Amino acid sequence: MTITPDKPEIEQPVVTLPIPETSQEFNWKKCWYPVTFLQDLAKGRPHSFSLYDEPFVLFINQDGQLGCLPDRCPHRAAKLSDGQIIDGRIECLYHGWQFATDGKCLHIPQLPTDAKIPSAACLPSFKVVERQGIIWVWFGELRAADEELIPTIPELDKAEYICLDYVADMPYDQSYFIENAIDPAHVSISHDRTEINAKRENAQPLEMEIIESSAKGIRGRYRRTRIPNANWSNIDFVAPNSVIYTFDIRGNNFYSGNTVYSIPLGKGRCRILIRKYWQSLTWVEKFKPRWLKHLHQNKILDEDSVFIVGLQEQIEQLAQNLKQVYLPLKTSDTFVLEYRKWLDKFGTSLPFYRGYSTSRQAENHGEPNQKPMTLDRLTRHTLICSSCNRAYRVTNNLKQGLIGVAIAMALLALITDGSSQIGAAFASLLSVALAVMTVKLKTKFEHFYTRQ
Repeated sequence: MTITPDKPEIEQPVVTLPIPETSQEFNWKKCWYPVTFLQDLAKGRPHSFSLYDEPFVLFINQDGQLGCLPDRCPHRAAKLSDGQIIDGRIECLYHGWQFATDGKCLHIPQLPTDAKIPSAACLPSFKVVERQGIIWVWFGELRAADEELIPTIPELDKAEYICLDYVADMPYDQSYFIENAIDPAHVSISHDRTEINAKRENAQPLEMEIIESSAKGIRGRYRRTRIPNANWSNIDFVAPNSVIYTFDIRGNNFYSGNTVYSIPLGKGRCRILIRKYWQSLTWVEKFKPRWLKHLHQNKILDEDSVFIVGLQEQIEQLAQNLKQVYLPLKTSDTFVLEYRKWLDKFGTSLPFYRGYSTSRQAENHGEPNQKPMTLDRLTRHTLICSSCNRAYRVTNNLKQGLIGVAIAMALLALITDGSSQIGAAFASLLSVALAVMTVKLKTKFEHFYTRQ
């Protein structure tokens, strides 16, 4: 890894409130990383993921205990995530070695019954906890794992709040996702008529303030300037993985927030976990299935992904720091600049990063390159979301069943006459129409959305 600092002095951020002095340091290993929602973790299968291109595997034993191990068998380096869960142990599919959630090797079929399992056959394990339905992993020393550092949402501990959870793997670096998430100014343009109250004609200068910036993150707030005495919306970046919006909307007994978590899977790849929560909802929203709500969230992410992938390619090709590329505005980019400058100050220990004036490239360890991540919804979201995966399989089976019914009814219409023939023909046509509808629904789980 190399750091390529710019010689000119880093510009000071534009703020309207003082930033407290801090001498803190940031250590990326002494942080909690969100892996997935508990409801999206298959109980009987290993769950593979990575952190800065290092592979790991997550699984649950028969007692419901979570375990996280390196995704590499110490025997012959096979991926444990390609194996299976047997009696709460993860078993390597190559030679059957079995491991507990704490990394201890419990069974080697090829050893004589009186032979002791060597200590080198055991794997290191990592602290795993579940908080508010999200699985978090700590990759530093176990004794330093402070669960109070997990950025939970206090409102979700109250019965009157409900939430919508969404997970997806994105084909760009985590920093580009956080930059997008911490940028309220793009919503009116990028999500015109997709998000509620997002309209191009509402794009306007924003009053933006940085309240605090430290190794722990950034606190800020913003409001529209064309609305007299507009309410402030709070936005917090909790280092290194979370962006938290809280909206001060108290009319009609309504309060909402939006938290986006992320994990750097590797260079050019990140996983995002979006959690929207409300104090009250209409009865229609309460009973709308999760997968149906995800179709709308997919569209929003697709709209963002188009330009994020493109701008990442542009920046990588230019081989310049962002200070040379960006032309920021105080009334739209204050939070983005503060985040990139946070990386300049506190991100130098990261395996790779891109700040405003400095950067570090990912090291090549001689390992095979990861397959390029695509933008299609199937691999990016559907296959890792329990609700959409189930709805996708049901839709596919329903399509095949309707096609079969249509063929059977058509054949019946050919061999009958009178009212029976008319009824069979009608049933065949109806089945075809329903099959076409299911095909259209099925594609919404598979294909990337493009604005017409």
